[in-house]
Amino acid sequence: MDFEIVRPQDLTPASIARWAELQAADIALDTPFLSPQWARAVEAVQRQGARSVRVAILKDGGREVGFFPARVGSVIAMPVGAPMCDYQGLIAEPGLTLDPRELVAALGVHRLDFTFMLEQQAPFARHARGRDLSYLIDVDEGYQAYEAERRAAGTSVLKDCDKKRRKAEREVGPAQFQAFSGSDVDFDRLRAWKSAQYRATGQTDIFETPWTLELLRRLFEGREPDFGAGLFTLHLGGELAAVHLHLHGRRTIHGWIIAHDPRFDRYSPGLLLFQDILRWMDGTPYTRLDLGPGDYRFKRELSNGGQWVTHGFVGLPSPALLARRAAYGVRRAAEALPLGRMSALPGKAMRRMDLWRGLS
Repeated sequence: MDFEIVRPQDLTPASIARWAELQAADIALDTPFLSPQWARAVEAVQRQGARSVRVAILKDGGREVGFFPARVGSVIAMPVGAPMCDYQGLIAEPGLTLDPRELVAALGVHRLDFTFMLEQQAPFARHARGRDLSYLIDVDEGYQAYEAERRAAGTSVLKDCDKKRRKAEREVGPAQFQAFSGSDVDFDRLRAWKSAQYRATGQTDIFETPWTLELLRRLFEGREPDFGAGLFTLHLGGELAAVHLHLHGRRTIHGWIIAHDPRFDRYSPGLLLFQDILRWMDGTPYTRLDLGPGDYRFKRELSNGGQWVTHGFVGLPSPALLARRAAYGVRRAAEALPLGRMSALPGKAMRRMDLWRGLS
């Protein structure tokens, strides 16, 4: 296996077409985060620096058989666009065999950290240290079939949404849904609401890092048919109640940045907006709404499928590899102890550190 390392901006049209071909061949790879456009957009806002976005092109006899994007530092590589990236993976021909340590060496680093690697990718499976479920909604047969399936599964989430929508319209006013809105005002409101939510819950406000907001704006203003970010809004009685910014690829819409006005909490406007999006998807090229990883009740109730993603690391013999191995050792030992919330502290600390590294 040969490797060519290039900047995303330097990918040739032929390489981009080959990447898209490989991605389209596997529905599990049909996520905007694994597209060449994502790597190019992130590189454009992060620019060149100590940590740079690179793509490893895998070649067999001169033929391009795979692509792997990563953010590359002097010692460690990590997902492109982390912590705003919900998937990482190798875009390659089916059955491709690869020693990921060769990939690490080709990238010129000592260690590759991954957070949401597709579990089905065999080359990285033995290097995983944990797994999470990423929730999916398949509406390939249309909204009515999906609604019937959810009802048969014993969940009343969509029926409850209908009740809350009627209640909201009685008490506040008509509900108005907009797909792919171009409203700058609503875009700015999303950012403000999300930042307030981060502060209220004691989380890091990722939008205080300039490149993150620049990325959102760039994707929101983009008009590529097979990649970009769509703004979806719900107004109640003429007032903005909920707003979502979702990435989209060819067939998949990926739930990304969501927020709502707390004044409308009793109507669950965020859920109502998800329901509107699912209805709107009838007659569009989109057949899947990916809710991403994270165990939330609304994801469990809305989803009718899912795929597992893993977190872990792979590297070459080095202090960086030993340090990560030790950190996971402490985490594993703590999680095995019956200490309640205390057992989760090392894992939370690692995730917080990874978030800061991604934003820096």
